[in-house]
Amino acid sequence: MSDGHEHNGHEHVPSRQRRRFPGISSRTYEHPADRSALVALRKLSGFDTVFKALSGLLPERSLRLLFLSDSVRVSDQQFSHLNVMLRDACYILDLEKVPPMYVNQDPQPNAMCIGLDEPIIVVTTGLVELLDEEEMRAVIGHEVGHALSGHSVYRTILLFLTSLAVRVAWIPLGNLAIMAIVTGLREWFRKSELSADRAGLLVGQNLQASMRGLMKIAGGNHLHEMNVDAFLAQADEYEAGGDLRDSVLKILNVLPRSHPFTTVRAAELKKWAESRDYQRIMDGHYPRRDEDKDTSVRDSWRDSANHYTTHVKNSKDPLMKLVTDLAGGAGDLGDRVRRGFGGFANPAQKPPRGPETPGPSDTPSDSPGDEQPPRDGS
Repeated sequence: MSDGHEHNGHEHVPSRQRRRFPGISSRTYEHPADRSALVALRKLSGFDTVFKALSGLLPERSLRLLFLSDSVRVSDQQFSHLNVMLRDACYILDLEKVPPMYVNQDPQPNAMCIGLDEPIIVVTTGLVELLDEEEMRAVIGHEVGHALSGHSVYRTILLFLTSLAVRVAWIPLGNLAIMAIVTGLREWFRKSELSADRAGLLVGQNLQASMRGLMKIAGGNHLHEMNVDAFLAQADEYEAGGDLRDSVLKILNVLPRSHPFTTVRAAELKKWAESRDYQRIMDGHYPRRDEDKDTSVRDSWRDSANHYTTHVKNSKDPLMKLVTDLAGGAGDLGDRVRRGFGGFANPAQKPPRGPETPGPSDTPSDSPGDEQPPRDGS
């Protein structure tokens, strides 16, 4: 894969043999839901105005000075093992300019890629202490994937509108338009994590390490107490379990989150790793950056639409099943909703009777032999 020679400043090569992807386009690993959410976000009323205003006002230089002054910059002299992984990830994904990376003192395991003009990668001490080398390699590949996809701009604006904006009086967080933009940004943010997880797998090329990293983020450094198959089974149970009430609660639970649930991320990544698309990439067949300008927006929309159609069709979630039935023209909506909501329906309520067995309150028709169906609420 490499002879160890310097390549565009990437003098470090992987510690074990990995495939490199020269000229790879971010379209290769971007999740269809990521692209759909970003297109929907850009169509939000007022988004362009807010985006342009914040792009000109955000303290980019101040942000960089903050990390420079109060974090540890990764280099050959500081956190050198992380520096090797960073250069390795950029080498594999062919990102010519290596982003600066900082380690920030924070017990919460986290990593982010932010910045408007140029991306910055920040990892917390909690994450560095939690993950082993192969797991950390996947995380750094995840953040380099964000950088290659150009995600850092939108992530910075979301960070400013949420975490930082509470200190800035002129940002009307209660404004409905701003709330809609924050909600749209969060939805896109969650989907972009699925894309970056794929980039992390392309860099690490070790699915088990990616799975372990997600399990540790969910359950801490207790691998001897955890099992990948059982962890993935949780994702199946989460998707299929319960009734329509649980489907609604899932939506409400995820709305304020910046990241998808870890079991869902693990299941999505495993599914992609076992797909033909992933194997083709590993065989060297993938979109190139120099082809991006020729990419059709309509094709991207079609891919996203196909993804959602397949997802809804194959989903075990009760709400998705109801949507599928409705789309297929299924009858007796009321009965299906009552079955789905379970306890919401009155357990003593009897199912509606057909016209051949009219109830005592049925109104006889004026014409003999022409029966009227039971009226709602009768």
